[in-house]
Amino acid sequence: MPYIGNTNADRIAMLGALGIQKIDELFADIPEANRFPDLNLPPARSEMEILRDIDELALRNTCGSAIPDRPILSFAGAGAYQHFIPSVVSYLAGRGEFTTAYTPYQAEASQGTLQAIFEYQSMLCDLLDMEVVNASHYDGATAVAEAAIMAVRSTRGRDKIVFSGTLHPEYIEVARTYLQPQGIGIEVVGSPESPGSPGADVAEVLAAVDQSTAALIVQNPDFLGRVHDISGLADEIHTRGALLVLHVDPIATALFKSPGSLGADIVTGEGQPLGIPLSFGGPYLGIFATRLSLVRKMPGRVVGQTTDTEGRRGFVLTLSTREQHIRREKATSNICTNQGLMALRAAIYLATMGPCGLREVAERCYRNAHYAADQLAEIPGCSVNTGTTTPHFKEFVLTTSLPADTLISRVAGKGVIPGVPLSRYFPRRTHDLLVAVTEISTRQDIDYFAETVRTAVETAGE
Repeated sequence: MPYIGNTNADRIAMLGALGIQKIDELFADIPEANRFPDLNLPPARSEMEILRDIDELALRNTCGSAIPDRPILSFAGAGAYQHFIPSVVSYLAGRGEFTTAYTPYQAEASQGTLQAIFEYQSMLCDLLDMEVVNASHYDGATAVAEAAIMAVRSTRGRDKIVFSGTLHPEYIEVARTYLQPQGIGIEVVGSPESPGSPGADVAEVLAAVDQSTAALIVQNPDFLGRVHDISGLADEIHTRGALLVLHVDPIATALFKSPGSLGADIVTGEGQPLGIPLSFGGPYLGIFATRLSLVRKMPGRVVGQTTDTEGRRGFVLTLSTREQHIRREKATSNICTNQGLMALRAAIYLATMGPCGLREVAERCYRNAHYAADQLAEIPGCSVNTGTTTPHFKEFVLTTSLPADTLISRVAGKGVIPGVPLSRYFPRRTHDLLVAVTEISTRQDIDYFAETVRTAVETAGE
């Protein structure tokens, strides 16, 4: 049944205006036997399922397709993921009130924009269990780089950042671009460059944190999709006088321990999974959160709630230590864009899904990824997450007897993108694929994916 927001009092008033007592009287001219015919309709389906059916119908209009009636199935991830986006997200975010209101600087003219950012910040604070969230970073990579700079700024006399080698390699390279010109030292511990290598464990990473270290930056789930138990890591880092920066998947935080409960000082993430389409790589959204005690060192925009002279609730930019406002050398941020529209999409997505819906998305990702891993692991010549028993979330490493590039080319003709070759980041890992499975994949999709891989591996010598 559709939801109509009328109260009982509303209904009584409308019926009275029509001069009738009950809604049934509206249908008095229709023979009673014909008022509620049996339409023989199938059971109700979700929006995601209906849109998938529509896409499959549309494919029938495609001429010369190698795989009629089947969409391309992509299992590529590595930081950008295919998640279901409810239609309401694009509809609301595309309204002119938002798309034409660019700058939040003039509070008297931008209350809607400011409130949208404030709501985004509030929901992210709840999701991450952190005290402050901003809304101004380009993407996950720049959020990590800015977190490193903030850590150095917050720990006087310390000028080195330790990166876990299982952080996204592109994030580490972006951080180098930011940090090296400022004379900030960089140490990467345990990069998983060798085939089957799991990367550094907690003990190895901790050993690199010394008196010159401003922060340790780790990703959980890590770049290879594994979920680590890092309980107590923050305490160990703090005893060494450094900060813990934790990079997270926002979907995973609905299922696993929150960054705040793990003691993180700064939390970063890529917000693309929160209602933002892949869109050829952007624009995306850099999630950035911290503790209240560090807020004055945090870069980017922060929207605060206040009251005007008449006591009405209002919203303003607060703690705006940006280069436009103070001397450049004193500014905590030189970011000159506004990711407000992407933050708006994330806010609408989170409000639409709610806590239960977001957890269901996370659980489906987890179940689908494990089902896919189990199916692929049964194929002769294939193994999953070789060398480690650490659980994974929605990504895992598939090792095959075929070179990854060869496997990709063999299954592409079957309408499948099987993953991202790890040789793109680690040249020696020529037979490894990083596979991503989200809530949009059905069991039939995964079975078809596994069958195409099986065929490609078994017929490799032909």
